[in-house]
Order: sequence, then structure tokens, then C-alpha cells
Amino acid sequence: MNDNFNKLERALDVLKIKFPINSFAEYILENDFTEDQTGAVIETFSMLAERKEQASVEFLLKCSRLPLKHPRTFDNFRFEDIKGRDSERLRNLRSLSALHSHKNLAFIGPAGTGKTHLAMAFAHECCCRMMKAYFIKMTELNDLFTEARKYDRVSRVMTSLVKPSCLVIDEVGHCVFDPENTRLFFDLVDRRYNKEGSYNMVFTSNKQPSSWRQNFTEEDSLLCALDRIFDDALVFNLNGESHRGQNKEIVSLTTTRTKSVSLTELQTN
Repeated sequence: MNDNFNKLERALDVLKIKFPINSFAEYILENDFTEDQTGAVIETFSMLAERKEQASVEFLLKCSRLPLKHPRTFDNFRFEDIKGRDSERLRNLRSLSALHSHKNLAFIGPAGTGKTHLAMAFAHECCCRMMKAYFIKMTELNDLFTEARKYDRVSRVMTSLVKPSCLVIDEVGHCVFDPENTRLFFDLVDRRYNKEGSYNMVFTSNKQPSSWRQNFTEEDSLLCALDRIFDDALVFNLNGESHRGQNKEIVSLTTTRTKSVSLTELQTN
């Protein structure tokens, strides 16, 4: 029965119903509930809590900008293709210990080695654990900053990027930030660096962090940002062949040229 009461207590917490367990125990005693009746009540609340949690997860995933039709998760990542003595640390990412310990993640490597998949999988796991995540490409972030400056929305945009527990910035190095956007990038990193609670940032790039400065035009702000990003970070260098195109089919065809027929011959025939 204690297990059932613990189950009910958790369900009431999810449903945000303030009803102490001892009050429920007194209620079933006063009304002579049988064990089956008590179990039915507990199962009903548990079912409602489960449905609420599922709806919340779906909402978080929808707001995260992660792909929903074909989600990238840890379950469908090909861990068997990853070799190396520290490969188990990659598998352990789904525990989200990096998030709870404020440790940033960076996946560095050539195209097709699974960087973006892993970053999305981490963010997807956050949503499944009822924590906000947000995915954005570096080019989109650059455009977002430029538009925010143009329409005086910097404060609103910055707040929306600081708020999520996990912020994924994909494909660092695919665009050049002007000085003002570089300073905004530092501001974003600095605010998240001083953020309270469980949080982290996740980056993907085909360039080593030492080369990121090539894509920013305000050196001092960038160096300060990198200092905060990698103050406590876990960097995975992924090497090897691209995973893309493994399901492609190659069809070889040969064409033959037919003898041309002149218009005169066609009219004669």
C-alpha cells in the first residue's frame, strides 16, 4: 500500500493538486474503501498525470524546433559505429548529467559524423525529462540578432534564448558575425554562464574552437565568450567517414542511340 500512496503522491504533484496523502488515507478509512476501490482511485489519478506529462513533453518538443516527423534521439543513433576508449562517455550523455552540472558540450568533426544528431538527441532527452530545450543554427542566430537590432527587439530575443535549460547552436563557423552581433553572442553566453539551475549549451562545428575566431569580427568579445563556453565543457572530436548516403542505391544504365530518320523518309513511308 505504501507503494500505491507514493504513486498517488507523485500523480498529485504532477497534476498540481494540493491534497496531503494522510488526508487521502483518512478519507478512504472514513468511507470504508475496499483495496480495489482505493487502487482504482490511485490508477485514475496516475493515468491523468501520465497524460498531462505526455502533453507537456509534446508541447516542449514542438517549441524546441527539433524535428518531430523523424526525431533524432539517442535510441536511433548508431553508437556501434563509434570507436575509441572513451566511446562510453558518449552513451552516458542521455543521463543529462552534463546539464545538471552546467557542463557545456561541443561536437567537433567533419560533415556526416553524427554531430547534429547527437546535439538534437541531447535536447530531445531534455524535453522528455520536462526541461525546455531550443535548437538553432548559427546562421539563424546571426539573422535573429540582426533582425532584433533592426526592430529594437534585442531584450526580448535575448530573454527567449537565455530561458531554455538547453540551448543548441548548430554549425558554428558557417557565417560571419559583425562586431555588434559578436557582442550580442558574448552577452548571450555570459547570461547563460551566470544562469541558475540546471542548464548548458551544446555546440556543433566542423572547425576546432581555436578557429572559431575566423567567423567573428570583435576579438575581445569573442575571446570572453569562448572563455565562458569552455570554462567547464566536454568536447567530443568525431573523426571518420560520413554516415550519410549509406542507404543510397546506385543504378547503372546504358543508353543506345537509334538511327535518325529524315523528314523526307517519313513522308515517303
